[in-house]
Amino acid sequence: MEKIYVIEDDENIRNLLVIALTGFKYEAIAFENAEDALKNIEKDMPDMAIFDLMLPGMDGITAIGRVRKMPKLASIPIMILTAKDKELDKVIGLDGGADDYMVKPFGVLELGARIRSLLRRGKSERNFESEETNAESDNLQHGKVLKYREIEIDERRHEVLVNGKAVELTNKEYKLLCYLMERPTFVATRDELLNSIWGYDYDGESRTVDMHIKSLRQKIGDDGGEIIQTVRGVGYKLK
Repeated sequence: MEKIYVIEDDENIRNLLVIALTGFKYEAIAFENAEDALKNIEKDMPDMAIFDLMLPGMDGITAIGRVRKMPKLASIPIMILTAKDKELDKVIGLDGGADDYMVKPFGVLELGARIRSLLRRGKSERNFESEETNAESDNLQHGKVLKYREIEIDERRHEVLVNGKAVELTNKEYKLLCYLMERPTFVATRDELLNSIWGYDYDGESRTVDMHIKSLRQKIGDDGGEIIQTVRGVGYKLK
């Protein structure tokens, strides 16, 4: 049975999540604050975590950042819950290391679909990372360097440079940028990006791509952000 941590200070929502997750045949471990969750999470090793953004004491973004720095948990799926239906909150959450988000109030069936998708992707990514680690020495010599205008990606080092300055990206942002730079003359549709970066079984909405693109533009800054062009009603391309 897969184990999911729930970190939510609202008792009613916390209880609803536990009941829903239990109904979906998951083991749900609930916490009222991030501090208590972090005390247990590394030794208890859940398969996924759901964080509210607004928590007493340590906020959800800070807590997610600490989880991402734990080697054993760096790649576990993380979903954020936010009561604020604002684009900036979603961008901050995704930029802070979350894989997906849901706005409260949310539908239980959609929650279940998102969780199943995240858990499937989490397993695939962990398997891939394990294979990648075992073949690291071989991959090092076969890695390539992508260049487009001011941006350079060294795939051997998983490093992104903009005008010679290193830029730190999340895993999804890095994959998005690589995908676009490998096809600089083509328009990538949102569905294509969802399928390629998130997987064909992803059950989330296409706005997830838009949130990650916005965060990516902000990170690569004025020197590179304008390179990613929106093709209205279709998707994105480099210009």
